[in-house]
Amino acid sequence: MRNGLLINGRTIQFGEVANATPQTEFERNLFSFWQAWHAGQQAFELQTSGSTGAPKKIQVNRSQLEASAQMTLAALNLHKNATALVCLDSHYIAGRMMLVRGWVGGLNIVAAEPSANPFEMLTNEKIDFVALVPYQVKTILNSPEKKWFNQIKHVIVGGAPMDEVTKKLLQPFDAQFYETFGMTETLSHIALKKINGPRRSDYFKILPDVRIGQDERACLCIDAPHLPTKIITNDVVEMRSLEEFIWLGRVDNVINSGGIKIFPESTERKIELIFSDMQLPNRYFVAGLPDEKWGQQVALVIEGDLPKAATEQLADQLKKRLSKFEVPRAIEFVGKFAETATGKVNRRLSVQNRS
Repeated sequence: MRNGLLINGRTIQFGEVANATPQTEFERNLFSFWQAWHAGQQAFELQTSGSTGAPKKIQVNRSQLEASAQMTLAALNLHKNATALVCLDSHYIAGRMMLVRGWVGGLNIVAAEPSANPFEMLTNEKIDFVALVPYQVKTILNSPEKKWFNQIKHVIVGGAPMDEVTKKLLQPFDAQFYETFGMTETLSHIALKKINGPRRSDYFKILPDVRIGQDERACLCIDAPHLPTKIITNDVVEMRSLEEFIWLGRVDNVINSGGIKIFPESTERKIELIFSDMQLPNRYFVAGLPDEKWGQQVALVIEGDLPKAATEQLADQLKKRLSKFEVPRAIEFVGKFAETATGKVNRRLSVQNRS
């Protein structure tokens, strides 16, 4: 195991991390958490992302974080002296848990400033494990650094669903890619979905010792030894078994149009193929807008603008390739989507800002 932390191209000896001078906010957060952990701190405060409401702070203890880390290490068969790349901010759970997995599992830790392409900072390091968000995966795929995807063993991708177009681009690579399901309240992911290779799947598979079920809304309920209470989510799922499920979308986002329920996230996965075929770079989402007759109508909300001809072509493709209940009755434009602190699209505020 290395004797020091390799961060942003420089090595800091373990005994000197607590007194190291941070050069960026990323380093400041990492050094602060590093010092607290190695000083034996037992209680930690976590900041939720606020993707479906106001961000909040929750309190967790050290043993909970350690138990969560052990589940991931076991699921991915990660052993001592493997090397983990940390390129997500440890102010939030995703980056923080990468550090905890490293400490609990005896892994070497390489830290790189969070960016669209953190692999640009790598030189000759041997990386076994990394956590990325979809935007980073897409950027790396369009760069010379995509070669790292044939050298890294395990890549977990979270923060937002991975689109089907990108999943197809990942198929030739040797790295094992997994989409994650989890949230701050579950202390990172509680399920993984293999998205490339011969064992790829449409279903999330829960980690060891996790138990799942559904409530009367068909929303996922999570029970695990490292959680103090059962977590009742707002995520509507289709259960394949007591160990596997398909994520359909957030119950908060469900559109009820004339008694028919439409899951925006499921519809968006179909629309992304249309955007890809038309080579439209705009971000978008599906939302329910008030409608006097049907209660709500399906609308496609697009960031930026499109030429009239492209908008007409898009509307035609939507009618041809979506079910009649999914076809947007309106296409709305927003100059710039509102975002949460972690860069996720805030649908509610973005709808309010539409033109």
